[in-house]
Amino acid sequence: MNNNTTDTLAALDLLIGTWRYGGELKGESTFSWLPGRQFLLQAGTLTLAGETHTSHEVIGHVKPFMGERAAEITSRAYTDTGDTLDYTWELREGVLTIWGGERDSPAYCRATLAADGNSMSGAWAWPGGGYSYTAERVR
Repeated sequence: MNNNTTDTLAALDLLIGTWRYGGELKGESTFSWLPGRQFLLQAGTLTLAGETHTSHEVIGHVKPFMGERAAEITSRAYTDTGDTLDYTWELREGVLTIWGGERDSPAYCRATLAADGNSMSGAWAWPGGGYSYTAERVR
């Protein structure tokens, strides 16, 4: 992994709190640590293109039973529609990238965090689509 890449969960501490989304995406999500600070939980209700969905996402390093901890930060989101969505996360030099599925997937989100850590702007892109958004920490 590149030396400029942060692959530790501690780096994602800057996401802790509640974020309000604007642009094409509306709603709020809250990031909080689970006990032990080994996993981050994101819970949110978001509206895109007139459809509102809730989800809970667990973010961390996978460590299978009797196995080694993975280097990459991955997550699984559980939605109100019954979907389970897997992601790979990377934070590098103030830019948060989240790939749908594996690293370097053609479906990804790239968001730039403001220097003060209280706002970001980004966009999701995938073959044939995507949307942009802004987010502001509200608490």
